[in-house]
Amino acid sequence: MATPPMAAGRSRPRPAIPPLSEAIAAPLKGAIASQVAAFFNDKGRGEAPVQRRPDGLFGPRSVVWRVHGDVTGMMVGGIAGLLLQMLHPAVLAGVWDHSNFRADMHGRLRRTARFIALTTYGDREEAEAVMARVRGIHGKVRGTLPDGTPYSADDPALLAWVHVTEAISFLDGWIRYAEPRMTIADQDRYFAEMARIGEALGASPVPRSRAEAEGLIRATRPQLRVDARTREVARLVLSREAPHPAAEPVLRLTLGAGVDLLPDWARRMHGLPAPLLARPLVRAGTLGIARTLRWAFAR
Repeated sequence: MATPPMAAGRSRPRPAIPPLSEAIAAPLKGAIASQVAAFFNDKGRGEAPVQRRPDGLFGPRSVVWRVHGDVTGMMVGGIAGLLLQMLHPAVLAGVWDHSNFRADMHGRLRRTARFIALTTYGDREEAEAVMARVRGIHGKVRGTLPDGTPYSADDPALLAWVHVTEAISFLDGWIRYAEPRMTIADQDRYFAEMARIGEALGASPVPRSRAEAEGLIRATRPQLRVDARTREVARLVLSREAPHPAAEPVLRLTLGAGVDLLPDWARRMHGLPAPLLARPLVRAGTLGIARTLRWAFAR
C-alpha cells in the first residue's frame, strides 16, 4: 500500500493499540490509510501518495523525515503555523488577494501538504521542480496593503516568516504528540535541515537552530497585526467542515489542538480563548488519534 504524504518517517513511536487478529486488523488499517490518503491527495488531478525516496533532499536518517512522517503532528502543526502566518499583514494580503483560499480552503491545504511531502520524501528532481514552481508563483504575487504599503511574495523577509512559522509549528506538533523528550540537538538539526528549503525558496534570514528560530519570531512580532481579514481567515480555518461526517470529531479535535499549540501571545492576538478546561481532553483525544494513525501505518 502506498504511503500518503506526511505518513512516513524513519522512526516512529511504538503504536499503543491493543493487538487485533490479522483478519480484523488488516482491513481496518487499510480503511484508515485510504481515508488519510484521500484527504491529502486529489485523485481528480491524478495525484498519488508520495513515495519515500532516499535520493532526495534529506534521506532516511534525517530529522526532517522523522518529524514529517507523523500525520497528526503535521496536521496540528499546520493549523498553528497557518494561524501564525496570517498575523503578518503582507502574508495575509498575498493569500487574500491572490488565492482561492476562501472558496477552496481544503484544496489550498492539500497543495501545501503535497509540497511538504515532495520536498521531504520525493527524489531530488521532484523536490527541485516543486520548489521552482512555487518560486514562479511567488514572483507574480504583489500588491498593496490597505494602508498603501506595497508587498511582494518573493520578499525574503516575508518568506522567512512563512518558513519559520511552518517549521517551528511542525516541530512542536511532533514534540507534543510523538517525542516529548526530543533533544535540543535534534531540534537544532531539524532547523538546519529545513534551511535547505527556506534558502531554495529565497527566504532570508533562515534559522538553523531552535534559538535562531525563536529569535526570528521575536524580531518579527512588532510587525504583526490583526484586522477583519485576519479574523475571517481564522474563522474559515477553525470552522471548516470535515470531508466526511464520520471525520468531524477528529477534525474538531485537531483544530482545537492546533489552537492549543499556538504561543499564548498569538492566541491572544487572534482573540481565541485559553483552552484551560478543555486542554486535557484536547491533548488526550489528539494523542489517541496520533496513536491510531501510527498503528494504521505501521509495517
